[in-house]
Amino acid sequence: MAFVITQPCCNDASCTEVCPVDCIHPTPDERDFKSTEMLYIDPETCIDCGLCVDACPVEAIFRDDDLPEAMARYSTINADYFAGNEPEYADPAPALKFPKNAQDPFRVAIVGSGPSAFYAAQELLAFKRSGIEIDMFDRLPTPWGLVRAGVAPDHLETKSVTDVFSEVARRAGFRLYLNVEVGTHLSHEDLITHHHAVIYAVGAPSDRHLGIPGEDLPGSLAATEFVAWYNGHPDYADRSFDLTSSRAVIVGNGNVALDVARLLVADADRLAKSDMAAHAVEALRESAVDEVVLLGRRGPAQAAFTSPELLALGQLPDVDIVVDPAELELDDASAAEVDASPAKRLKMTILREYAARPLAGHRKRIVLRFLASPVEVVGTDHVTGLVVARNEMVVDEDGVMRARTTEQTELLETGMVLRSVGYRGVPVAGLPFDEARGTINNVGGRVTELDGEPVPGTYTAGWIKRGPSGVIGTNRQCAHDTIALILEDLAADRLDPPKADREALAALVAERQPDVVDWTGWKAIDARERELGKAAGRPRVKLVDVEEMIALSKPKVG
Repeated sequence: MAFVITQPCCNDASCTEVCPVDCIHPTPDERDFKSTEMLYIDPETCIDCGLCVDACPVEAIFRDDDLPEAMARYSTINADYFAGNEPEYADPAPALKFPKNAQDPFRVAIVGSGPSAFYAAQELLAFKRSGIEIDMFDRLPTPWGLVRAGVAPDHLETKSVTDVFSEVARRAGFRLYLNVEVGTHLSHEDLITHHHAVIYAVGAPSDRHLGIPGEDLPGSLAATEFVAWYNGHPDYADRSFDLTSSRAVIVGNGNVALDVARLLVADADRLAKSDMAAHAVEALRESAVDEVVLLGRRGPAQAAFTSPELLALGQLPDVDIVVDPAELELDDASAAEVDASPAKRLKMTILREYAARPLAGHRKRIVLRFLASPVEVVGTDHVTGLVVARNEMVVDEDGVMRARTTEQTELLETGMVLRSVGYRGVPVAGLPFDEARGTINNVGGRVTELDGEPVPGTYTAGWIKRGPSGVIGTNRQCAHDTIALILEDLAADRLDPPKADREALAALVAERQPDVVDWTGWKAIDARERELGKAAGRPRVKLVDVEEMIALSKPKVG
């Protein structure tokens, strides 16, 4: 009997660290790790010890004979990964060691409270020495970043990674400052004054635009805004979306696009059992959308969604998944890509199964389109359609596969166009910004001026460092690499000691932002959300009013 990794896999790789027989791959020191969709357990090597189950932060690992019915296929997926796929190891990263014993305390500020922020804190606080102090800041009164505001509400297993982050927050030396915005309440100079190093892990809160006529019409909007709205982000709680059209078109076919498509056609009663914002559940209950079309600019071999998310799409009750078999025909270069990649082979297998599956005639459907680019959003005072051009895959002079638009076009009638073509970082006050990449300018996580000169004591991690790529666990290795640079600079005496102590920082925060929310305050908010959820038969009911959250976070008097 063996264990099996399933859909919620977050690539955290904690499981690889505890496996006594090295049966989980790819590991962080394998070349495939940074690009893998998920991790896999070799059934021929697994000794059924169960250590990986305890280590998994998102409850993604099951016994082979105890797989939920919807996950049964993952037994074959895990085994197939190892068929002819030998691990290719890179040079292993050296284990991190704290370079000084006399440096006490060593103080680091982390801006942001999502996965990359908490993984960075975890790396530092793991050192067996006293005196490491972490001050973490977030402009919202709630932590967890995109785990709270980006992960789909029906992916509750994925959100359980916050249990790991909560354990980090309870460690000695950690302080949390929520509802404090760096750039408003505190400056970069304030942080440098009170810390040896500052890590910016602020994510990529904006989105990329299509750059086509009509994109600004009402009814054409960013999927990132829609995601924030249904996840209860306070900045978007008052938004409203026109859901009166029977067809919605999503431009893009990454995992976010699949999430949005799935939730647009999901049964509202099922959504009401998730942690979706209450206002979104009610709006989707009244929605007229019964068809969602996803447009992929490139071919199926280059589709951005992962196989686990694609496979889950076909398990939606009462929803047809429509794929045109003709769009799955591959050119020679794409076919070679598929042959060389187990993940791409699996993706193509699933798509071909959908294409061959007889339609059940359900009222709702999701249509996956490939080699299709939007060229114009049509309408006068509101979106009425989208002009779509047919593409073809070509190999350019650099040998790179690219989509080239042809003159063949069609009009898709729709009242809603959601662009889901990537998140994008925004500039941080006082720091150099790479406009082309949408990231803080950096080399490997060390922030540099545009001329390449390092910004003293300043680092970055996560999407604002590398761009919007990877899944939750990808940020663990990303944070590890950034911490390695900090320790390297500390050992080389490149980090200036703080000019003011920790209590001076706490006093400054209290002066600048009297409504600061600490860990105890967040736990009060969290308890209230869970209490409301229990009464409604839900995991939690998210609070979206900032003033209400601040009031809850205040110590009770009397």
